[in-house]
Amino acid sequence: MANTNYKTLELPPKYVPKKSEPYMCPQHLAYFYQILMAQKEELTAEKNDVLNAVRMADKSENEGVGDDSDSATFEQEITMNLRMSERDNNLLNKINAALERLENGTFGFSVVSGEEIGLSRMLARPLATMTTEEQEEYEMRK
Repeated sequence: MANTNYKTLELPPKYVPKKSEPYMCPQHLAYFYQILMAQKEELTAEKNDVLNAVRMADKSENEGVGDDSDSATFEQEITMNLRMSERDNNLLNKINAALERLENGTFGFSVVSGEEIGLSRMLARPLATMTTEEQEEYEMRK
């Protein structure tokens, strides 16, 4: 089980994990935890904004505000907002899965082989679940 002190660990300002530190030490975990939580909070706020925009557009359309052109625009906005919401939901699911891996001690390790994904890759893509080689092989099979 992973050490959970990473959730409350205070990092120095502008801290960035270094390769000279032990891989996925508490400082690394705290860094990624803070990044993932910030992304989650931002997505949750955006999701609420999108849902409010859909409600407003739907309400305006149902009240018969505007002409046919306005109705088409409202429908287009609703569709676009729902697509954005779906994209955000998918990303939110990936963030939640990464937070779960942080909790169970598997964050930063491949779900395929269990090998270290590597600090460089995790810094570039904190949601990574495979090493670069495994990801390339996976994409070639698609």
